[in-house]
Amino acid sequence: MYQVTFSEQSLRELGKLSTREQMSLVESISGLTDAELAHPKEPVGRFHRNGKTFYRLRSGEHRLYFEVRGEDTLYCEYMLHRNTWTDFLFRSKFPVSEEQMLEQHQSFWKYLESLNKKD
Repeated sequence: MYQVTFSEQSLRELGKLSTREQMSLVESISGLTDAELAHPKEPVGRFHRNGKTFYRLRSGEHRLYFEVRGEDTLYCEYMLHRNTWTDFLFRSKFPVSEEQMLEQHQSFWKYLESLNKKD
């Protein structure tokens, strides 16, 4: 079982949820195993960005983007509502996978970085 830490953006999003939803999300990410991260398949995905390995966990209505830090810690960088991402893909009509999209589309990364800067 992993220890999970959250960025400010993730904590803000988590705080908007009911206690039950919070517990479900934390349980879904903290319960990931080494095997699931080594060989990800739905609901977990993996991609590389600027020399880092990021993971995406689909959990209910949310998408958690995180990285492994140390041997037993997952750092949740971003928590997004699934409709935000689905709407983005639908409106943009990108003919590529989500992982390719994340690696190639700079505006998405600028958007994610802006979420951490909001108060």
